[in-house]
This record gives sequence, structure tokens and C-alpha cells, in this order.
Amino acid sequence: MAAIYSGIHLKLKSPQTPWEDKLKLARFAWISNQCLLPNKEQVLLDWCTHALTGWYNQKVEFSLNVLEGLWCYLDDLLHSKKLHSLLIQGKAVSLRLNMAQLLLERLQECARVGSKPPVCVSTILSVCQGLLSSPALSSVFTTKYELMVDLLAKICSLACHELQQPLVTDVAVTCQDEMMTECLQIQPTKDLDNSQIEPITESPPDSDPEPKKNLRSANLYDVLLQVLSCYLSVQRQQANPNRVFTMVTNQLIQTLVLLRHLLTSGEFAPFHTHLHLRQQLCRDIRVKIDSILQLALFPSEHLVSYKEELLPSKEDSGKRGPGGAKGPLKPVSAILSKLSAPGYCEPALFYTVKSNTLSLLFKFFQESYGKGRGESEEAHKMLCFYFLTRLVPALDLSLDGHSPAKAEKPVSVSPGQKSPPASLSSPESWSLALLAVESLLSQALSADIYNVAADRIRHGEVQLNFYRALGQMLFNQAQPSIPAWYRCLKVLLSLNHLILEPDLDQLLSSAWLMVCSLLQISTKLRQLPRLFSELLSVICQPVLDHVRPPLLSEGISASLRTCLLDTPPSQGVEICSLVLESIRKYVLPDLVKEEGGSEKMETDGGGDDKGIKKEIKVDQEREDASLKLSSLSQLLHAILFSLKTLDNTSPLPIVRQSQGLMQEMQQVLKELLHVLSSNKKAAVKSNTSSVQKTPKKGKKNLDHKEVQKVSESKMGALWEQKTQEAALLLKYTWVEVDTLFYIHCSKYTSLDLVQTAAVSETEGRAPVLTDIESYLAEGNVIAGLQPSCSLVSCLLLKLLTLQQTKKILLDTPLLSEPSVLVNKAAQFILAKSECEVSLNGEQMWDGQIGSVNANSYLVAHWYLVTSNLPLIAPYLSSEDVCCVADALVSSLLSRQTDGGKDRPPGYLTISLISSQLLQSPVLAELPSLFSATVRSLTQRIVGVLKAAHVHKACPTLLKFQEKGIGAKSLKSNASQPLPTLVDMETIVEDILSSSKTGEVSVLLTDAQSKELVNLLQILTDLNPDGMNSEDLSSMFLLLLFMLTSTSCQSDQMAMNLPESGDGVVFLVKLLRILTCLLEGKNFQSVLKLIHGGTVLQAVVSSLLWHSNNGRFRATRSPDWLDLVKTLQGFIRCTVQLIIIRNSSVRLNLDQFASYLTSTEIANREIMAPSSATVSAKADPQASILSVHLLLASLTSFSQAMTSNLGKSKPMDQTLTQMLTRTTASLGPAVESVLKPRTVSKSFLQPASVLGQAFVVEVVTVMLHCELSSLSVEEENKQKNTQITLSHMSLYQSICQQILKEISSAHRPMDFLVSSFHFLSAFYKAVRKAAGEREEEQGEEKKELDELYMQILQNIHRLLTASWLSPDDVCELEPAVHELLRHLVEKGTTGQFNLLLVMIREGLDTGQLRAGNYRFLVRSSSQDVSLTLPFTVPTVTSMTSLLRQGEGRITNPHHVILVLGALQSVPLDHLTPHVYQSAFLAVHEALFAIIQCHPQVMLNAAPSFLNVFHRLMASIMQEGRQRADADTGQDSDVYLRCSRLIERMYSHIAATAESFTTLSAFMVAQYVTELQKVTLQPDIKLHLTEGIYQILDLCMEQDIKFLTAGLQMGVREVFNELYGSYTHYHKAQRQGEDKYTV
Repeated sequence: MAAIYSGIHLKLKSPQTPWEDKLKLARFAWISNQCLLPNKEQVLLDWCTHALTGWYNQKVEFSLNVLEGLWCYLDDLLHSKKLHSLLIQGKAVSLRLNMAQLLLERLQECARVGSKPPVCVSTILSVCQGLLSSPALSSVFTTKYELMVDLLAKICSLACHELQQPLVTDVAVTCQDEMMTECLQIQPTKDLDNSQIEPITESPPDSDPEPKKNLRSANLYDVLLQVLSCYLSVQRQQANPNRVFTMVTNQLIQTLVLLRHLLTSGEFAPFHTHLHLRQQLCRDIRVKIDSILQLALFPSEHLVSYKEELLPSKEDSGKRGPGGAKGPLKPVSAILSKLSAPGYCEPALFYTVKSNTLSLLFKFFQESYGKGRGESEEAHKMLCFYFLTRLVPALDLSLDGHSPAKAEKPVSVSPGQKSPPASLSSPESWSLALLAVESLLSQALSADIYNVAADRIRHGEVQLNFYRALGQMLFNQAQPSIPAWYRCLKVLLSLNHLILEPDLDQLLSSAWLMVCSLLQISTKLRQLPRLFSELLSVICQPVLDHVRPPLLSEGISASLRTCLLDTPPSQGVEICSLVLESIRKYVLPDLVKEEGGSEKMETDGGGDDKGIKKEIKVDQEREDASLKLSSLSQLLHAILFSLKTLDNTSPLPIVRQSQGLMQEMQQVLKELLHVLSSNKKAAVKSNTSSVQKTPKKGKKNLDHKEVQKVSESKMGALWEQKTQEAALLLKYTWVEVDTLFYIHCSKYTSLDLVQTAAVSETEGRAPVLTDIESYLAEGNVIAGLQPSCSLVSCLLLKLLTLQQTKKILLDTPLLSEPSVLVNKAAQFILAKSECEVSLNGEQMWDGQIGSVNANSYLVAHWYLVTSNLPLIAPYLSSEDVCCVADALVSSLLSRQTDGGKDRPPGYLTISLISSQLLQSPVLAELPSLFSATVRSLTQRIVGVLKAAHVHKACPTLLKFQEKGIGAKSLKSNASQPLPTLVDMETIVEDILSSSKTGEVSVLLTDAQSKELVNLLQILTDLNPDGMNSEDLSSMFLLLLFMLTSTSCQSDQMAMNLPESGDGVVFLVKLLRILTCLLEGKNFQSVLKLIHGGTVLQAVVSSLLWHSNNGRFRATRSPDWLDLVKTLQGFIRCTVQLIIIRNSSVRLNLDQFASYLTSTEIANREIMAPSSATVSAKADPQASILSVHLLLASLTSFSQAMTSNLGKSKPMDQTLTQMLTRTTASLGPAVESVLKPRTVSKSFLQPASVLGQAFVVEVVTVMLHCELSSLSVEEENKQKNTQITLSHMSLYQSICQQILKEISSAHRPMDFLVSSFHFLSAFYKAVRKAAGEREEEQGEEKKELDELYMQILQNIHRLLTASWLSPDDVCELEPAVHELLRHLVEKGTTGQFNLLLVMIREGLDTGQLRAGNYRFLVRSSSQDVSLTLPFTVPTVTSMTSLLRQGEGRITNPHHVILVLGALQSVPLDHLTPHVYQSAFLAVHEALFAIIQCHPQVMLNAAPSFLNVFHRLMASIMQEGRQRADADTGQDSDVYLRCSRLIERMYSHIAATAESFTTLSAFMVAQYVTELQKVTLQPDIKLHLTEGIYQILDLCMEQDIKFLTAGLQMGVREVFNELYGSYTHYHKAQRQGEDKYTV
């Protein structure tokens, strides 16, 4: 056999052996261990590569299947574990050098478009991957840099080609037999080492080619990453950077940047998914490409070359080396030429790739050359700037020939290839170009390459000129539709505001969105008036008003307000004067133009066409002027309302300037009113003359000029409307500001008051009254103003009326006369007709007068009304008040119906305004409006009840029908009080009747139920204290009637609607509102109509009737629990009210207690029925829910009474009797619930339905009730009375069950919390019973100790359970604290020690916080014997928590708590061993604080020093000289502690910023303690060396302070210490500092 195997080599070389057999023999030889072939691995590799080379050189011939098999065989060899293990062991195995060229040629074939290579790409890539996986094998490429470059270029080309293929096409570079060999390349590790492979000539089964493509593609990018890594390693080893630059520039840069774009662009993300390209793989490839480009193109050796090319001759003179540049001649030109040369990618991608690459190159350039030190830093930044100037033109952006750099065009590498022009008219894509420019400018800004001062002083403002040219280009070719255009301008502003300052008017005209940035920058530079000067010139340009965005958008207004607050008052006044000057200079002349020319033509009887044209032209000019006036008036209004008002601290010059401004504004206003008045007179005159002078043939003339005259009239109406709005706005602004200045500044003289006084003297009547009458006169024209022209004018007139009303109300003499006038003014402001308009539409308004239009007027008007209700409401009629209330309720209902549509931030809607009014305290202070709102809600509720189906007629509904009350009769019943609308006696009778019989009178549909829920939600937001007695009584009784006498129809069909729960939601809303109304201050009136016990009985009985009838069986669990909790809250509030009222307390409580205890008996019978009863009559689920309601009612009733014990003896006697009855009923009920049922398999156990937490809570309340009752009885009896609990067996069984389950497995948090509360009460009861029975103290104490131990063990197991999260621990913390307080309150020392030891064993730094540690340390410090076993481990755990730093302890206060705990650690009267442990624990805690919490030390240094002083003082006491020997182990303990003190002094000195002000205090503490003792020499040496470092921190004034302030004996000690410090330590330190760098 061995002979046969040894002949394989000859058979492989033999020409007679068929190639198929040779391939089989080669495979067998590789996997067989019996094949005796010397240097087998090298021989087989050489044979395979030789055969492949021979076939491609046409020296041998075999089939394509054999060729594919040879490549697969080579692939298997290269991936073989055997080969790699041999290489690792150091065996020399290599490939032929021509193998590299062979692979490169194959990759070239694969990348050729349209070709069909004989070998599939997957196999070739796998061979490359195996070859590069070992340094020994990869040497065929790595030994020659050019081969590595060629390999990377071809792999990148293949990857780019793959990424650009459409998703639907098949593999472009595949072969016919790709599927045959896919199994070999998918798992290359499972090669010839492990299994025998079938002959390659056999065809595998068919498979889907698409997954093959994806697998091959994924393999391609894995290989690409490997090639990039290998190439990067080779590139770094190259000694000639010029060679690397040339190779990368000529062969790699184009392919690399294209590949990088394809991998990073979101446009090609679907291709990544299709090709199974992982995001991390793309990121790794991109990082490698970036590293290659940066290291190759911008090495440090090429800095001189870049300087020679980029810097002007005067810039780089004298900076070059003596031998000139050693790098490329023109590196920038070479790079840009390659990037600008077309052909390396698709035309659609060319500009995208180039623009993205330019930004990337600038980033690399800055990282490589942008940093320097000293004077060279400026030179490096200038170099980056000059590189930037070469990149911007490369984007095809023309800067008007401006180029600060040398203007050589990029040098073309390929012969005959022309360079692109230096500047084109426009780039291929403005969006891409502007994105690139933004990126370049942002990088320049972040790198701070623009030093304004240096550029002006040393560089002739070359950067400023370049950026100005760039900004001018952006203006000349504005692209306002592209967001990047605005961002480019914003970055230029950030670089230097002077860049765009010469073009400020263009900036404001073209880039209105830049106003916010300009405002902020101008405010910082105190140049806001100059900006407004340019801004006003832009506003006054006529052609821009139609295309410019709104003048004062929300963002601009907010920015303007902020900037004006930071502006000096004088500049604010100056800005306002500029606005007024613009109005007088640019607006008024166009408004007062005469039409004399046209009139003359008409008089002459000819030239009608010319006259009409001229008239139209004048109207156009007036329209343009009115638009300017509107913008300027809005701007002036915004400015004046944003400025700081004058006050008594304002300088007199500012007051005078403001006075002059108001006079100027008043004059402008008069001129505007005169223009409007004159125009009206001219219009009247023109109409009269046209009527008188119409010729007989005029009819024909009118026919062909009709269209022109119609348009003319519309144009005239527009300019008059805009002018009127502006005049009213200026009038309102003037009045408001004048009044505000007068109120706050005594030095200001109100112009309005001066005018008022003058008119009053002449006319004998106050002008305020005249003005307000003119505003209110219907159809009257006020100085030419027509209020019906526009909505804005109407709103402004209301604002002016409001202002005049305020003046009347402030003036007492005027107020006594014209009350009717004020009423009319309030009605005019309200505009009842506008409030009656449907407010369902969700209109929006941004709060600015200038944006008021037909779509926002109702919001603005509603805001005006609601914000001034305290002023106008007292003067409104009852009908008007009801109108406001109805509008308020309607808008709130529309908000709930629509769900509140999304609105932009800062915008107002009618419903939002109404909601804010409803929740504000203002509404409760307006009793008439509040009462009207309650009446409106009541009428709507009654309307729903009337529309519902009447199941049973009742007197209340008949009364409603008789009086015609309802939503449809809101207006007729608007002014009637609620008692007349709702007959309260009748409602009380119906409530009592329904609660006794359980019959329902009204059935509500789902829609009606939801409508009522919406109304109840509005009622919930009302403050019950705002209701008067009648409203509160009527509303409460109506709601109680709804609770007892209504039902949802869906509840009647609950069997068919298992998910129905709307009825429960309705009941929950009702109960919450009833509970809220109980807290009203006027609720006493309700109890005069119906007793509190009756209310409680009616509510509970109604719910129990519904429950027994199956109404709640389909209710979801959360809704049901919500109902139970709401009922409990209602009962507690009602009982509390009955007790506090202290009227018929026994009667009311006895009534409710009797009802609950009697009902409990019947329900208990339901809980234990026979099987026949269950199957025939009762509903088990309904019975359980009824018992749940009953237990909840009893529990809350008992809790309310227990909380009121101890206030008075008569009250305690009454409550104790009630508690005894309720406890007696609760006990059997709970026992019945806990008793298991065996009636039927489908019957639910009551305890499982009610929940463990609820049952435990009920038992806890029982226990509290008994304890409270016994405590009250105790006070009235003798001390030695025996204490017995009536349900002790129940409590004990519950306790044992809790202790068994509380820590056994994961439990609900509500059960754990209720269990802890029960254990607290139970332990208190057991301890109290044991303490009273002294004769049985031994046995009782033993039981108590056992219970104590069981509770502690369960707490320990629970808190250390793995399933308990930190959030759960926080939730349990209050209950655990309460339980521990009861355990240690009257415990023995032994019990307390047991608790501390258990806590020590279970310490977990992740579960405890600083507050817990403080408690533990201080508690254990009270017993010195616990120092070593407990205190020290606690401090050690605390230190481990501190070492985790601020990431663990985020609250600095917790560190201060730790320092407080360390204060209590015992350090006196300890044995040396215990002292060392305690000292070391405290020292390590201080060290952790000073090292890991430096921020805390800035504020906690005094607390820190107090703890450290305890350590220092203790070591002085323990280390003092004694009469006995100071040697031995004890002395070593104190010596080590003194070293730690010295070490801590050095750490304190190292953080001098926290202790500089306290250094003198530390020295004083030290010498004070030192004066008391005589230290051992070795201990004193360490302490002295430590305090020397603190003396280093002391300044000269500190030494003087110590010398003068210390007492006589201490001062001598300090002088001795300071003398030794000066003589030894200070002199030595100064000598060391002399030679310290």
C-alpha cells in the first residue's frame, strides 16, 4: 500500500494520467495520512499552481470542469486547517510569485462588463481570502507594493460594479457552473482535512441563483475589507511617500471615493440589504478607505509641497527648506484633476461623488496640517484656508474671478485630457454644491482657521475678501428653495458679521429666514439700530411685499423680544424713531397723492382712458404704500411691546427721548387719520359730481370700461382697509404705551392726559366718554375709520374700547356718571353674535395682531374676551353671561369630541383658551359666570336624560318634561336659577326609592353615555368652592340621581359584549365628581336636604343592586378595581365630612353601619350556596363582585372612623361602637371568602378573584380597628386590664400564610406592600398583648422573639431575592421602614443586635443608598461592641459604593450624608486591633471621596475636614507618650495610622482648590491638639511632615492671622512648628523648585 501511495507524485507528473484522475489523486494525497510524499504540502501547492499557470499560458489543455476543480482544490488547500497549523509551527510553505499575476488577471476578467469568465467569481475571491489570511502566503502580493495596489484597485472595481447593479438583474459576473462549486466556498473550513469530497464533475441539485449571488456578494465585501487591511499595512511600511502619493492618485483615488460613496449614501441602502451587507462591515470598509486616503495624500513629508503650491510667494518666502520640496510638484492640482476627470463613475453620480469627496479631503487636510504650536499655528491655519480656496472653485462655483491662491489650473494626468474650466456659470446640482459649501464652511468655523485680527493685520484681509466673494455669489445666484443656502449664509455670519454686512439689504430681501440670526448677532455687537435701518429699507421696497414671508413669524417675534430686552433703552427708542421716519418718508407721500390730472381730463370731456389709467396707477401706488404701512405698524407695535417700560429709575434723557417718540408717533397718527378723512370726502365729492355730470352717451362708455372700474374699486377698498388697520394699530399701541409709561414713571407726562385736560376745558365733557361713544356708535365713522371694513379693525376697535373702559373705571368721578356707557362697552367687546357662532372648528392663532384674518379672528376675539372677563363680566347682562358660559362649554365639548388636533407650539385655539380658563382660579372669582357655567352643564345633562329611553317613569323626569328643561331650551332657561330648574325634593324621593328597590328609571345608549362622560369631565375641572349653595345642591342631587337611577343599555347586554366597560367608566366619573363636590365649602346645604348616611346607603346599595343583577360581570379588571377604589374614596370623604360637621353623627353612622352589617349577612349566604342554587339562580361571578364591593365599603368605612379616634371622648365612644359592629361583620366575611369552594369545577374561588393584596388589606384594617378600639377602652379602664383580640386566630393564620409566601417566589408588589403593613400591625398587637400580661411574660416573650426572627428572616430573603429589581426595592422601602420601626421601637438589645448582624450579612451596595448607610452606621455606633462586627463592614461597603464614582452616586447630598455617618464611627477607648480597623475604614472612605468625588469636595470640604480632624485627634491621643513601654505591636498600629494621616495631608494639598481657604483652619486645629499631648517621636515625625504640606498652602496673611489669633500656649507651639517648617521644609522645597520644569 505504501508503494502505491508513494507513486502518486509520479502519476501527477505523468502526461498519460487523465487530468480528472490527477485531481482525484491530489485530493486523496492531501487528506491521506498514509501518503508518503516528501514536503507534501509544498509539492501539491506547486503542482496545482503550475497546472493553472500552464492552462492560462496555453501550455496544457484540459476541460473547464477540471479548471474549475483546480481552482476549488487550491481554495481548499489555502483554507485548510492543516496548512495553517503547519505555517504557525514555522514550516516553510510558499506560493509561486506568478500566482499574484494570475489572480490579478482573473479578477480583471471578472470585472469586465459583459464577459463570462470560465471560473466563477466566488472561487477566485475565496482563493484571495485564503491567500491573504497568512503572512507567509500573502507575501506574493505584499513583497511588491505595485501588486498590492493593483489587487486593491481590481477588488474595489468589482465591489463598485456589484453595488451599482439593479436589484432585479442576475449576477453580471458569474459563470455557468457557479452553483457547482458554491458548496465549496460557503464553508471553506470544512475542507479536505475532515471529509472525502465527491468528484467535482457531478452536478449538484438545482437551487435558486439569487441567494447564491447574495452569498457571493457578501463574501466579496469580506474579502474587500481583508484586502484593505492588508494594503494599509503595506502602505504604512513604504519608505517613499512620493511613491505612495503617485500610486494612490493615479490608480486608487477615483475607485476608492466612488466605493466610499456607494457604501455610505442612503440612496444605495436597498442594495446593501439585497446584498446582505452589514452596517458594521460598511463602516469598517469606510474607515479603512479614509485611513488610506489620509495617510497617502497628506503625509507630514508633503507639507512643504502643499505650502509651495498653495501659499502666495510672499506668504511662504523663507519657509521652505534649502533643498526645496521633496514631495510631489503640485499635489493639490493632481488630486483635483483626478476628481474632476470624468469616466470613473456613472454621469449621474459624478458630481455627487466629487462634492462629497471635497469635503472629506478638507477634513483630512485639517487633521493632518491644521495643528501647530506658537507662531506656526497661524501659518497652518492659513494653509488650510488656501486649500479651502482651491476646493470651492472645484465645485464649479464662480466667485467672480476672485482667488487668493495661485491660479494654476489642475494639471491633467492623462495625456490629451483637458482640465475642467476654472469656473462655470452654475454647478450641475445646486443642492449638492451648497451642501458641500456648507460642510466646508462649517469645518472652517469649527477649526477656527479664520482669525479676524490676524487676517486684517498680517494678511491683508485675504480671508475676508474670499468669504465676501463667496457670499456675493450666494446672493447673485440665490437659491431660497434649498435649506442649505440659508445655512451657508448663517455660517458666514458666524465666521464674521462683516462678511455679509455690505450686502445686508440683499440678505434681508433674499434670506428673510436669516433675520433671527442677524438679530442675535447685532444685539451682541450693540448694532441693532443699524440692522433695523437696513431692514426698514427692505420693507419699503415695493416689489417684495408679495413674495416675502410674513414679516413677524413666531420665531422672528420671539427672537425680537429676546434681543430687545438685551438692548440699551436708548437704542430701542432710536429704532422706533427709525420706523416712524420710514412711515413719514416712504409711506405717507404715496398715500396723499392727488388725482388732479384725471379730474382735469374729465372736466375737459376727453382723455377718459388716460384718466382711468392714471387713477389706477395712483391706487396701485397707494396699495403698495398701505402694505408697507401695515408691515411698519406691526413692526412698531412689536418693538414697543417688547421694550422695557419706563420706571422711576429710568434716566431723564431716556424719559425725554421716549416723550419725544410718543409725540412723533402722535403726529404720524394724525396725518394718517387726515389722509383717511380726506379720501372719504374726496370719494363723496367724486360720487356726487359723477352723478351730476354723467353724459347722455355715457352708457356706452360704461359698458366697455366696467371691468376696469370694478378692479379699481376693489383696489381702492384694499388700500383703505390696510391703511385703516394700520392707523388703528398705531392708535392702540400709542394709547397702551402712553398709559404704561405714565403709570410706572412719575417723570413722564402722559400726552393723552394733556389732550384730555385741554378738551375738557373747551367742551366741558371728558374726551374718554366721547371716544368710547364714538367707538360704540353703530355705523359711525371715527375720523374716517369704518369699523365694519375688516376683522382686524374690529378687533382693534374692541381693544381701544377696552382701554378707554379701563380709564373710566380708574376715574371715580367718571365712573359714577356713565354706567350705561360701560355696559354698552362691555357688550361691544363681547359681541354676543360672534360668541353665538359655532365654535366647533379648531381655528388657530399665533397671538399676533398682524396675523388675524377670517381663519383666526374667532380665536383672537375669544382670547380678548376671556382674558378680560374680570373687567367686563360685572357689566354684562345675565343673557350675555349665559352666552359666554354656553360658548365655554361648547368649545370644551368640541375639544373632547375632536380629541384635540395637533397644533404648532405657541398657537392658540378656542378650546385651549377655554380649557385654560376653566382650570384657572379666575373663573371661581366670577360668581355669575361660574353659576351660568354650572347651569349650562346642568341643562345639557338634563337634555341627555330626557332624550334617553325611560325604563320606568319617575317624578323627576316628569318634572323635567313639564318645565321643558334641556339642551334645546338653553336660551329660554339661561337666566333661571338651578333650584327652579331642578326640583330637589322630588329628586331626593326618587333617589331613596331607587336605592331601596334597585330599579333603573333611565336607559342610556353608548352615545348618550359618552356625551355625559364628556360633560362630567368638564364638571371635574370646576372648583367646587366656586359653587353657591343652590348650584352645589342641585348639581350634587342630579348626579346622585344619575348614579342610582340610570344604566347603560350595553350593560343590559353584557352577556353578548364581553369587552363592554363604558358603564363602569361612567360610574367612576360620577363617583369622582361626587367626591370632589363633597369638598366644596357650601356642601352643608346638601346635608340639609339629604342625610349623609342616606347618601352613603344610596350609593352603596345602588352599586350592589347593579352588581347582583350582573351589570359588572363583563367589566375589565382595571376598570373594576378603579370603581372599587373610587367608591372607597367617596365613603372616606363622606364619613370624614359627617364627623367634622359633628351634627347627628351617631344617627348617620349608625344608619350606614346598620345597612352594611345587614347586607353582609345576605351576601354571605350568597357566597356559600348549594350546588343547585348556583346552577339554577345565583351568578357566582356577580356574587363575588358584590362581596368585593361590600368588603371595600366596610374597610373604607372603618378606616375613616379609625383615623378620627382620639379627638373627643363622646366621639370616641360613638366611633368605637361602630367599629365593634363593623369588625364583627368583617371577620366572618373574610373567613367566608378564604374558605375554599368545592361546588363545581367552573366556580371561581372568591379569594383568587378578590386578590391576595385586597384580602390582606381588609384583615389589616380589621386589626387596626381592634387595636384602636382597645386603646380607647384602655384609657377609660384600669391599667391591668387584659387585652384580647376577637379574631386572633384569623390574624395568626394570615400571618403564617404571609410568612410562607412572601419570599418563596415572585409576588405582586401590591401584595408585598399590604403584607408588610399587616406584619407591622400584627407585631404591634402581639407585642402589646405580651407586654400587658406580665405573669405570662416568659412564654409570651418567647413567642414574640420567634415572630421577630421569622419576620427578619423573610425580609432578608425577600430583599436578597434575585427577582427583586432596584425599582421594586424603592417601591417597598416605605413599607419596610415602617415594619423595621415597629420591630426596633421597643425591642431588646439582643433583638437589635440580631437585626444588625442580619443586615451586615446581607449588605448589598447595589440595593442600599447613602441614607440607609447613615442609618446603619449611626445605629450600630451606639453600641461600641458592634464596631468590629458591624460598623466597620458597613463603612467598608459604603466605601466600595463610593469608589464607583459619580456614575453610581449621582446626588452630591448623598456623599454629604456619608460624611455625617463617618462622624459617628467610634474611635475612642478601643483596643489597638479594633482601633486600627475603624481608623482604616474611615480613612479609606475619605480617600474614596477625595479621589472619586472631586465636585462634591468644592462644597463639602468643611464636613470632610471635620471627619479628618477626628482621625488626627484620635491618633494624637493614642500615639502620645505613656509611662509604660511604647514598643511592641500596639506601637506599630499607631505608627501605621500616623503614616496614613501624612498620606491624607498630601492628598488634601494636591486638591488645593477645595481647601485653600481652610488651610489656616487646619493648621490651627493641628497645633491646638498638639499642645495637649507629647507625641512619640516617630509618630510626631509623620504628622509634622504632613502638616508641612498644608503650610505650603498658607499665604502670608494666613500666617499673620494665625500668629495674632491663636492663644498664648497654642501660639508658642505654632511658632515652633513654623520655625522648623521655614528652616527645613520650605528651604528644601525652594531648592527643588529651582530645578523643576
